[in-house]
Amino acid sequence: MADLISTEAVQNLQSPLDIEKFGQRWKTENGLFTFPDPNLLTLDKNLYYLLRHSEEVPFENQYKYKPDYLSYDYYGTVILWEMLLYVNNVFSLEDFDLNTVVVPSLEAVTFIIQDSFKIPVPEDLQSIAW
Repeated sequence: MADLISTEAVQNLQSPLDIEKFGQRWKTENGLFTFPDPNLLTLDKNLYYLLRHSEEVPFENQYKYKPDYLSYDYYGTVILWEMLLYVNNVFSLEDFDLNTVVVPSLEAVTFIIQDSFKIPVPEDLQSIAW
């Protein structure tokens, strides 16, 4: 576990779930920049879809206060820990001590990510020269 952080950093660079891969940067005609990212609205809008495509599993003591470990074990990345808190109606890391935990399928997670990252309409966007 000592090299978990460096291993996770490398895996995040290669992961299709890495949020940075979706960070298209554009400037609209009105001069506003958009930086799309998955947010609470996306999770809230798709909560019942996630719950319907989930399994309820016994909560193991190794995950107590560590939803990032649960995210890593189920999805291969720690970046989905906040989603796990949200679907389990947990508001704080200190409350992540449950009898059972709801874990959405990876297919459901990737489906809602597509909802958050729609393809921009080319007529409304201009490329930005950084």
